[in-house]
This record gives sequence, structure tokens and C-alpha cells, in this order.
Amino acid sequence: MISRTPYRTLSGTSRLAGVMGWPVSHSKSPRLHGYWLAKYGIDGCYMPLPVEPDNFQDALKSLRNLGFSGVNVTIPQKEMAMPECDELSNRARRIGAVNTVTFAKDGRMLGDNTDGFGFIENLCQEAPNIDFASGPAVVLGAGGASRAVLIALLDEGSPEIRIANRTRKRAEDLATEINDPRINVVNWPLDPASLADAALVVNTTSLGMVGQPKLEIDLEGLPQTALVTDIVYAPLITDLLAQAKKRGNQVVDGLGMLLHQARPGFHRWFGIDPEVTPELREFVLLPD
Repeated sequence: MISRTPYRTLSGTSRLAGVMGWPVSHSKSPRLHGYWLAKYGIDGCYMPLPVEPDNFQDALKSLRNLGFSGVNVTIPQKEMAMPECDELSNRARRIGAVNTVTFAKDGRMLGDNTDGFGFIENLCQEAPNIDFASGPAVVLGAGGASRAVLIALLDEGSPEIRIANRTRKRAEDLATEINDPRINVVNWPLDPASLADAALVVNTTSLGMVGQPKLEIDLEGLPQTALVTDIVYAPLITDLLAQAKKRGNQVVDGLGMLLHQARPGFHRWFGIDPEVTPELREFVLLPD
């Protein structure tokens, strides 16, 4: 007699999704989506899909033809996915990159970018009283993540956004591309005047991440009422957050952005809008 086991098996009608990138072994997305699939008892699978950039377009089309519901796309392929999509969401078009692709039943590829959504949802969950319109935001960095954060903050009614980047021209180019009068470029490193009346400080750079140089910043002049957040989540409490917390500012780590940005894709592919819970955070942080 064959005994029952707690392990789930896939059926012939399982819904399939995954994450494409090069490399992709570091991604926490399979652990995250796997948790939700098990929690909600869904007949599906989410898998890592290491694809070299030269093979990206062919691989994306192959996944559609194999019956996948969709995929997440990571660096360096977020920009490569855009021209392959038959339809782009407004936020993907504005951000200039795609991180979530859905394969529609009629064969079309639908591209979206959920990074800004994840950023805002994380702050709203961890700081429920946040008011994005209450004062200026200071954003460190001018890369792809910065662009998603900037557009999300503009949509939330931020009255002013100050960008600081190690290479000033890159920040100026980004401000020109977005073309909103609320965006102003300030000097790097920050001077106290740039922080004096800020309501929010966001680090969108990789500085402070494990294996990366330290983020050198002085928070002198920042009001204690300001919230400080970092999209880096390894380590969970970066030097920036530790410094801000020590001086009395509320801080929000970057893990929630990763978790919340995954929700729209999971909803489209598997039919459930999943919850971001303390148990999920704990599970995702477990060592592999």
C-alpha cells in the first residue's frame, strides 16, 4: 500500500510561471511564489529560468508556446522584454522597462512593471500613516529602480522630489526624460539643506548591499518626522537605516518591496491576490 505524503505533485493542467535572468540563482522569487502556491493549494509551479541575454527573445517566445502563464524578468533583461510585448501597461511604458510578462490566452504578450507598485505598497503596509503629499522626497540614485520610484512618488502626489546621484549628469538626464517640474537634481553627497524639510528619504542604489561599497551619507538636518527607506534588503537593516533609526527616524526595509511587487504577477498567473505577511517575510529570509 502506498502511503500518503504531504508533497504536492503537478497535474497535466498545472499553471506554470518563473523568473528569467542571467544569473538567476540569487533570486528569491521561486521561494516567494512557492510559498504562496503551497499556502493557497494551487496546482502550479514557479521556477528559476537562467537565460543568457543572447537567447532571451527566443526563450520568451518558447515559454509562451509551452503554455506558461507568464514570467518575471530581472536585470539585464527588463529593457529587452519591452519590444517583445504586444501590449504594455502605462506604468511599464513610463518606467521604460518590463518586469512582469503575462501570456494571454490569445497568444499576446502583456508587459507590466510592478516595481513602483511594490515600493508604495511596502511603505503603506509598514507605515500606514504615511502621507506622500506631506513634504519633499529625497531619492538617492538614478538607475532603473530610481525611475520606478520617482514615477510612483509623482503618482502619489509628492510635491517635490530631489534626486542625488554620484554622476550628476545621469540624474539630470533622468529628470529631463521624466519631465516633471516637481523633480529637482541636488548635489551628491547631500548637504543639510537638501534634507532640511524632507518627509521621505529613499536609497535606490546598490550602495550598502552585501558585497557593495558603503553608502556614505550624513543625515544631519533631516527632520525626525521623516521616514527613511532602502530598497536594499541584504542586509535587511542597512547602515542607512541603522543611522536613521538611531537618530529617531522611522525606517522601512526593502524586503517588502520585493514581496509586494510580486503580487500582481501572481494574481494574473494563478488567480489569487496573495497576502504579504510576517510569516512570508520570515520564510523568504530563511537560508537556502
